Amino acid sequence: MTMEIQLAELIDQVKVDILARNPTQDNAQKRKEIARTFVFPTEEMFEYARQATLGDDVYYDAATAALEAHIAKVTGKEAALFVSSGTASNQIALRTHLTQPPYSVLCDQRAHMHKYEAGGTAFHSGAAVIPLLPSNGHHLTLADIEQNAITTDDVHFAPTRVIELENTLNGTIFPQDEIIRIAEYARSLSIKLHLDGARIWHVAVETGTPVKELCEPFDSVSLCFSKGLGAPVGSCLAGPKEFIAKARWYRKLFGGGMRQTGFLAACAAYALTNNFPQLPRVHALAKRLEAGLEKIGVTILTKAETCMIFFDPSPVGLDYGEIVKRAGALPEPIIARGSRIVLHIQTSEEAITDFLDLVGQMAEEKKAAGFVRQQNQTNGHYRDVYRR
Repeated sequence: MTMEIQLAELIDQVKVDILARNPTQDNAQKRKEIARTFVFPTEEMFEYARQATLGDDVYYDAATAALEAHIAKVTGKEAALFVSSGTASNQIALRTHLTQPPYSVLCDQRAHMHKYEAGGTAFHSGAAVIPLLPSNGHHLTLADIEQNAITTDDVHFAPTRVIELENTLNGTIFPQDEIIRIAEYARSLSIKLHLDGARIWHVAVETGTPVKELCEPFDSVSLCFSKGLGAPVGSCLAGPKEFIAKARWYRKLFGGGMRQTGFLAACAAYALTNNFPQLPRVHALAKRLEAGLEKIGVTILTKAETCMIFFDPSPVGLDYGEIVKRAGALPEPIIARGSRIVLHIQTSEEAITDFLDLVGQMAEEKKAAGFVRQQNQTNGHYRDVYRR
């Protein structure tokens, strides 16, 4: 076999076409579906991003550097670092703060860093985690932290070196005055304070508070451009120059150094400019959904403080599985996933109407089938029964 034939066969083996047969048509259909499912980048975002610089961010990319400088300014920090995800941002931040073990990180038991980052705090940083359930059921307080932070030199315990707070957490807003109290406490003990602010944008528009003011109490902050803002990829970590310089090193060590990130940075910039202003409408939709579910008789577990709610349909005889199945079988399906509903800039009014109509119809079907919720007069507990 000649070298030319071998090379031709090799080229054939490597070839791949990952595009759909009708990519324009398929993407148009997908953009129609996003009004009832997840948030996706728009054609306008991609067109803006197409004009971004073609640098190499392991060395220098002008568009990415401009985004980092802007985020540093918006957060009031000295520097910022573009990374692939909020998980990367959080884990790089912790690894940069934590220098010499033993050490522990204190956080809310529900925190993304603790529950949804694959045990990264233990794996990357070798840190113990002190997860707390807020005594008020909503957010950690200074009292919660004072009672649980390890601040002694007792060799049996790993001293707390980082306190991690999340805002929003499950869509709820962490009161800024409580954050300031916690920050003063942490500072008095030389404990670092990190903010997982993946959705801090929502807090800013809902409270009318500048992002800089929300971030000021923290030594480091993580902000996400995907999720609610609709960029395809990316978060930023912000903090002091020396901290970010070290974080950049860890980003490379973790395999997070990327090359042509200008396109991604431009998507993030487009999201900040064009999608951020749409968040108030998203919050209004969430409140409309909450009110509609309550009117049907569904229990709201976590109220619509920003863009998400948690609900319990059992008071009207429904379970999550039934709702997920029926919603997915609609002529224009709605992708539901259980107790949490997250709304975004591309969620349509019609999707909310259709979902409320569906849950209301299903509740009426249960009622017609004889479902009744009875309350025990002795202990106040409920008992679900069917009467015919």
